[in-house]
Amino acid sequence: MLNGLERLVGVWEGNGRGVYPTIEPFTYGERVEFTHSGKPFLLYRQTTWTDGADRQPLHTETGYFRPGPDGGVEAVIAQPTGISEILTGSWDGTTVRLSTRSVGLTPSAKEVRTVERILEVGDEELAYQLWMEAVGQPHQIHLAARLQRLTS
Repeated sequence: MLNGLERLVGVWEGNGRGVYPTIEPFTYGERVEFTHSGKPFLLYRQTTWTDGADRQPLHTETGYFRPGPDGGVEAVIAQPTGISEILTGSWDGTTVRLSTRSVGLTPSAKEVRTVERILEVGDEELAYQLWMEAVGQPHQIHLAARLQRLTS
């Protein structure tokens, strides 16, 4: 039903680093949850916070991952900043590679033209990178994190 995407199911937590030409580099904590309801998709939810004891909220997003045609994968992801992504890509059993099919923006959202997400899943670790072309900058890495599995 999920063509192996069930390997993502669980709660993952760890730390990451963000960079982009328009901001100062930063580090953050992160929690990602993939859940399965029995339907042919996974519910995805991500939250991030500042490093340190105060753990101030930074970002959140939610969406769905599902198998696509020919062993591929599709994702729909929404952010409260007014950005929505429709992504398509590949899944080889250990790595999800997604790239933009379309980006939707509310009138007040920052300009995002392309997004690329790479997720590498092991038994106990989920590593990812997020690349983007946004706010007049060329396509480049923005986020990278390593998360440990807390639950399956």
